[in-house]
Amino acid sequence: MRKLLLSLVVFLAPLLSSAQQSRHFTFHYAFTVRDISQGQKVEIWFPMAHSDAFQEVRVLRIEGDLPVAKTREKRFGNTLFHTVAPVAAKHDYTFDVVYDVVRHERIGLPRDGATPHLVKTSDKEAKKYLGPDKLVPVTGRLADLAAKQVQGKTSETDRARALYDSVFSTMRYDKSGTGWGRGDAEWACDSKRGNCTDFHSLFISMARSQHIPARFEIGFSIPINRSSGEIPGYHCWADFYDSGYGWIPVDISEAWKDPGKKDYFFGAHDANRLQFSMGRDLVLDPPQAGEPLNYFVYPYVEVEGQKWESVSNRFSFADVTKSNAATGQ
Repeated sequence: MRKLLLSLVVFLAPLLSSAQQSRHFTFHYAFTVRDISQGQKVEIWFPMAHSDAFQEVRVLRIEGDLPVAKTREKRFGNTLFHTVAPVAAKHDYTFDVVYDVVRHERIGLPRDGATPHLVKTSDKEAKKYLGPDKLVPVTGRLADLAAKQVQGKTSETDRARALYDSVFSTMRYDKSGTGWGRGDAEWACDSKRGNCTDFHSLFISMARSQHIPARFEIGFSIPINRSSGEIPGYHCWADFYDSGYGWIPVDISEAWKDPGKKDYFFGAHDANRLQFSMGRDLVLDPPQAGEPLNYFVYPYVEVEGQKWESVSNRFSFADVTKSNAATGQ
């Protein structure tokens, strides 16, 4: 019997190691548009979390001071909510969306016996992610820097790893002062610091300059060491495209925070996140009067056709356990 059990453990070990992690939680996306003068036109857009291969999303409840409609922007296919008050009757407008989410770990490269989940697309679609964004150039000095980093590398993945290592080793996660958070790749290169937006903008700029498609994704990080609570702000990450494996995930800023996971976050995203949208320089649906959005994770508001900054956000989560799932909490 002991030999049988030992044989069973040996047989099951690779299967257990390849099991990918999941996390089940509820997510509150709430905000208040403040200080509106009665009679003004107020228009509001905010992103909608969606289901895909790595997250199963259900809207449990939508509450708000105005009825909302679901729309979709055309360039990246992001879903969003839109509402308008042609003549404001209140000074403040509050909205709250509650999601039920099961997020799955995403493995994009073979590792430790785990089978990667391949996400492939057409060459035409991948090439959409080779061009510049307003703050993400693909020519000039960042391209020259990238060319030096990838010398001697032939495959897309080897070249992307060289760029990942370069950003990891030269940047530091530092949100002091000003300038960070805009995703200005040249600023990030010069300052050598910033948040997740700056890390991944620099990576995307250099990758695209070397003809490696790369895309920007944004949402929220779910804390690992807590089962519920407030979430202070967004988190973003990136994918690059390898013709053999498809879209491969990276998260350089999370690797920087936990260097022991540097290899893990090249080719994987953990289950502790929720994606809301993709892309930069976004034109919403219906189109906003203002400039394209740098990225889209917080509500965007216009009053009388002008961008409105007086918006307070409240984001929170709670893990779903067997007990609270049974009671509907």
